[in-house]
This record gives sequence, structure tokens and C-alpha cells, in this order.
Amino acid sequence: MLRVLMLAALLWLPLAQAAIDVYEFDDPKQEEVFRELLRELRCPKCQNQDIADSNAELAKDLREKTYQMLQDGSSKSEVVDYMVARYGNFILYKPPVMASTLILWAGPVLVLMIGVMVVLVRTRKKPATSADEALSDEEKQRLDRLLNKNKES
Repeated sequence: MLRVLMLAALLWLPLAQAAIDVYEFDDPKQEEVFRELLRELRCPKCQNQDIADSNAELAKDLREKTYQMLQDGSSKSEVVDYMVARYGNFILYKPPVMASTLILWAGPVLVLMIGVMVVLVRTRKKPATSADEALSDEEKQRLDRLLNKNKES
């Protein structure tokens, strides 16, 4: 039994160590820029995770490339420009306002406005009309005949 537990522990150990990425910086400001970039860049594979939180191999490669570019002296904007050139505006959590991304910015506002308009139109009260005004002369005469017939019975 002890051998089985030791074997299981040895098999699990490399998996636990593989999840840790260590990046060393000479300047705390450079590390801060690195952390900001990891939060601002989206993982193209995971689609709704930043590259800091994603465990995908592509996100790991993007973290490495970001680290390498910062170590080589690239600025934050140069790293962002490189990533956008390679992966498009999708890689940014806050894409710039331009013709191709306008629907991303205006879409939620348009949906909200349409929803409010639908609610207003559906809940708007129509003017109250009496039953007599809603009936034509022929319908009124028929109604009177039916009522008189019921009274006689």
C-alpha cells in the first residue's frame, strides 16, 4: 500500500510543478508593466480569459513573448502593437473604436434602447372606449335583440 501511495505521489509531482511560471525582473516598474499587459491581452484560444489566467499553450507562449520583449527593452505600446499585428484587435480586451469594432462598442447600447422602446410600446395604454362605441349599428341591434330574447324567456 505504501508503494502505491509513493508511486501516485511521484506521478503527481511533475504536474504540480508544471503550472508555475517564474519571471524575474530587474526593475519593479517593468514587472508592473508586464502584469498590466498580461491582464489586458486576451488568450486567442480561450477567448474570454486573459493570458495571465489561461493555461493554454498559446497563452504560455504569449506570456513568454511578452516577457522577452520587455526584457529586450520594448515599451508597453510596442508589445501591444506586435500582438495586434499578429492576432488582430481580438487580442485586446478593450479594442479601439473603429469601423470594424463599432458594433462591439455600440451594440449593447442599441440593444438596450430597442428593449426600452419595445417595453414602452407594449405597455402604453390605449384610450379607453366604451362597448357602445366599439360596436357598429348592426351589432348594437343584434345585441339588443339577443338581450330582449333572454328577458322574454
